[in-house]
Amino acid sequence: MNKSHTEVWKNCLKIIRDIIPSVSYKTWFEPIVPLKLENNVLTIQVPSPFFYEYLEEQYIDILRKTIRREIGADAKLEYNVIMENASYADGKPYTVKYPSRNKTELNNKPVQVPFELTQPSIKNPFVIPGIKKIHFDPKLNPDYNFNNFVEGECNRLARSAGIAVGTNPGGTAFNPMMIYGDSGLGKTHLAQAIGILVKERYPDKIVLYVNANKFQTQFTESIRNNNKNDFLHFYQMVDVLILDDVHEFGGKEKTQDTFFHIFNHLHQSGKQLILTCDKPPVELQGMEQRLLSRFKWGLIADLQRPDYETRLAILRKKAYNDGIELPEEIFEYLAENISNNIRELEAALISLYAQSTLNRKEITVELARKMVEKLVSSTRKELTIEFIQKVVCDYYKIPVELMQGKTRKREIVQARQVSMYFSKNLTKASLASIGSRIGGKDHATVLHACKTVNNLMDTDKHFRTQINEIEKKLKV
Repeated sequence: MNKSHTEVWKNCLKIIRDIIPSVSYKTWFEPIVPLKLENNVLTIQVPSPFFYEYLEEQYIDILRKTIRREIGADAKLEYNVIMENASYADGKPYTVKYPSRNKTELNNKPVQVPFELTQPSIKNPFVIPGIKKIHFDPKLNPDYNFNNFVEGECNRLARSAGIAVGTNPGGTAFNPMMIYGDSGLGKTHLAQAIGILVKERYPDKIVLYVNANKFQTQFTESIRNNNKNDFLHFYQMVDVLILDDVHEFGGKEKTQDTFFHIFNHLHQSGKQLILTCDKPPVELQGMEQRLLSRFKWGLIADLQRPDYETRLAILRKKAYNDGIELPEEIFEYLAENISNNIRELEAALISLYAQSTLNRKEITVELARKMVEKLVSSTRKELTIEFIQKVVCDYYKIPVELMQGKTRKREIVQARQVSMYFSKNLTKASLASIGSRIGGKDHATVLHACKTVNNLMDTDKHFRTQINEIEKKLKV
């Protein structure tokens, strides 16, 4: 016979009462009211948002264990939070639903490492007397888990492969796993969700998330401080390495060389590598062929733009997690009119709710329409180096392939310099990355090109007009 919500909660309290101090029990558990039990989800009512936050921070482990004991391994907890100083027209208290965050302990355990790695007499950095402990912060965001990653046709393959990797890191054919797609489609979320799943199943494994720019900065610092061996050893101890935005390595030869050796060590040791990128390996510019070939060893999975149904599901999930209640027609309007990426979709939802709450306006389709118009008009499409090259070449009526070649014809060189000039001023790409993707040049060539363009603009009125016309085409 199925248990009722009151019976389940009564049995949970019997266990909790014996574990925690009586004062804490009276303060934090006696005010709780069980409301319902549906589909293995127990809903309890708590008297305030602070009450909810405190339970999640201090008692979520004991709540989770006792509820699963009563309901089963798939049991979930949901809160009905009474909002202070707010009520419905009939006088009943205003409540908001919040799911339990189900946060996992994401900290890596301390590991032992040599503290003198730079001595010239040391040949094997793993066998050295004199040991100290070092703490690895995994750099994972608890909210970037699989429960919050909505599945759709746009990401089904990548999500399924990610779960397989998280369940058996280093033990599948998906090593490395490369996730690619446009900005805002969930690459970082999926990559971190794999790391979180690993920590849930294998708490002792060392998981580390790092952005390519951060990796580059750390590497540069290690060279400056003459402790490159320490840097290498740090990364070689990781069990699951998640490297975000690997395309940022384009044109950075020394960084690529160092990562190549780290990649080899981890892969040969059966450790898992997860990479994210804005393009598939075949389209990456300024990357060494030996690295590109290794990126293709495992699985290359792409994330595409979500379809209408997936966008709708993402909005509902986001609203549920944030305790936002909106009419269904609002969800449908946002899903229909914002299709570029998930980040914009979620930002629109938060912006709409904030406007309604702060300005005390009812959330209507008309309010949503005005907000979407402002959001879309103020969000300019992010320029890429490839797009800049295309616009410049179209303006000068020359093929992109010719500009990418080695020809030194005056009109081709000038188009190349103009492309470098706009890429430096309108993108966040490094000089080395710009040069490698425009004719395979170095950073010094890019600096010279920008200086040449600036000088010509000061001295040649006709050339300045050309630059202004190209800039207008880029900013349309």
